[in-house]
Amino acid sequence: MTLPQHLVPTLAGVVVGSEVSVEGDEAHHAVVVRRLRVGESLLLTDGSGRVVTGEVTATAKRTFSVVAREVTDVPEPLPRITAVQALPKGERGELAVEVLTEIGAARIVPWAADRSVAVWKGERAAKSHAKWQSTAREAAKQARRAWHPEVPPLESTAEVLARISAADVAVVLHEDATEPIDALALPADGEILVVVGPEGGLTADEVAQFVAAGAVAVRLGAEVLRTSTAGVAAVAALLARTPRWGG
Repeated sequence: MTLPQHLVPTLAGVVVGSEVSVEGDEAHHAVVVRRLRVGESLLLTDGSGRVVTGEVTATAKRTFSVVAREVTDVPEPLPRITAVQALPKGERGELAVEVLTEIGAARIVPWAADRSVAVWKGERAAKSHAKWQSTAREAAKQARRAWHPEVPPLESTAEVLARISAADVAVVLHEDATEPIDALALPADGEILVVVGPEGGLTADEVAQFVAAGAVAVRLGAEVLRTSTAGVAAVAALLARTPRWGG
């Protein structure tokens, strides 16, 4: 069975034999909820590639200590996947973030599409963004990822256009597209960006702007997927053709 993983702010300077303290909510959940005990083995990561395998040496309500038995620096998985996710309604946003994190997206960008039903403004924007970040963090720990995804604040179409221009390959999922997703030439490294539209679909103007910025409009198949699952299906189809999945 894979060891449980816990996230810490930094593992800089940690070597075999070092003692690492885990504090705050992360420690409270492990000790009080999961009932972590002295002598248990676990994984610690800083979410930026360093992983420590260690043994718990002490516990308290909001802290526990781990002695490092092994320290591993994991290379960043390439190519990087950026998923631009239009805001879905209800809890489907967290579902999209969860599955995109589990499959290995390096960045999940919330996007205010023209037809997005959900609206992030003011205090709601801050709370919703924090929830996406929390969902990504917990999903990354569950997936035992050494590199945790970035979830930036809500972006506009103009900001997404800039991301498309900077990506090595960018695709926009569109049910009326004629290009199949498996026809694209993919880089062995760099960045692949995937744009996922909202429940009401992309507008013609959005598609035109994205294509003009360098994206390729692609289709996944005859079926119309929900916005919360289309992204993970597209990313899986792309990863299967890269060295990350043996393509």
